[in-house]
Amino acid sequence: MSKPLFFGSEIYRGSSYGAWHPLRVPRVSTVMDLSRALGWLPPAQYRTSPRAKAQALSIWHTAEYTEALVRAEADQSVSDAVRARHGLGTVANPVFPEMFRRPATAAGAALLSGALLGAGGVIYHPGGGTHHGFPDRAGGFCYLNDPVLAILSLRAAGAARIAYVDIDAHHCDGVEHGLAGDPQTLLISVHEERRWPFTGALGDDGGGNCLNLPVPRGLNDTEMAAIRDRLILPALTGFAPDAIVLQCGADAVSEDPLSRLTLSNNAHWAIVAALMALGCPRLMVLGGGGYNPWSVGRLWTGVWATLNGYAIPDHLPEAAQAVLRGLAWEKPPQAWRAPPAHWFTTLRDAPRPGPIRAEVAERIATLASRPAASGKIPE
Repeated sequence: MSKPLFFGSEIYRGSSYGAWHPLRVPRVSTVMDLSRALGWLPPAQYRTSPRAKAQALSIWHTAEYTEALVRAEADQSVSDAVRARHGLGTVANPVFPEMFRRPATAAGAALLSGALLGAGGVIYHPGGGTHHGFPDRAGGFCYLNDPVLAILSLRAAGAARIAYVDIDAHHCDGVEHGLAGDPQTLLISVHEERRWPFTGALGDDGGGNCLNLPVPRGLNDTEMAAIRDRLILPALTGFAPDAIVLQCGADAVSEDPLSRLTLSNNAHWAIVAALMALGCPRLMVLGGGGYNPWSVGRLWTGVWATLNGYAIPDHLPEAAQAVLRGLAWEKPPQAWRAPPAHWFTTLRDAPRPGPIRAEVAERIATLASRPAASGKIPE
């Protein structure tokens, strides 16, 4: 695979969890449109995501759950028993027209990406990253768990040691459930403390292969750079993976309504660049959270630029600006009802540096002293 591949689908255009849900906003379609407007997404690098069949999902999800999800889409309703057992038809995971087809499309891309990366390369799948799904239950806007499916697919394709790095504002509880204690998998999660799902405590090592770093609100670019250089990169170097999966959730930036972290999108791009520089033969980058349509579209488009080595322009051409000006955010938080001009004219945020607070430095040091941070995961 000579150039990175981008997995996308038209199912994301117009598909919404509902008028009041955080995932009512366009995301993947914006990245596709922006990347094309900038000349960064030629047909040779684009693949339409396949839809996973129920049998393919059975490598991790239960048949009973998959059947319930398919039936809920067909009926556009669930019983009280299905809601209680499988978490479908809730406020977080509502019934909506594409409630099986949309996550099955993300799962299909993850499974195919793992297979294609058997020969090495780089794949970008911004529709992926649904890290709260459980084998028998939906959770946190996630009906299926494509990161786990991706890792299992990578393993089936020959990857022996797989590192999963998650920089979403929310802890990857479903991924940890699936892979905690696996000595051939290293899990690293950087997430906001005291935020749903309230898992991933500093002391939770998942049986030895998990490095959980809860960070305080207000995390800045300087602190994230310290986390990258003092924890993530040394841990990956010590573990020596032959595949890396990065969940690049966009909800840790200042403008996101579902976190209180204050990163700029430069922090995410710097992590992508640093992981590429490690020279791992297989790299898969997934999306994840991100609930401000302008900030998530700009951030994830910059990820694609970084993966390809494209220079991010200081000022967007008119075609790209038209994509951003065409976005709508129904019922946005009060603070963002008048979008600032740079949301339309640029991809790059102004950097958001700051001091490295003592509590952040101490937590980095605590995790850096653990065996998993040096690649020594107990069998």
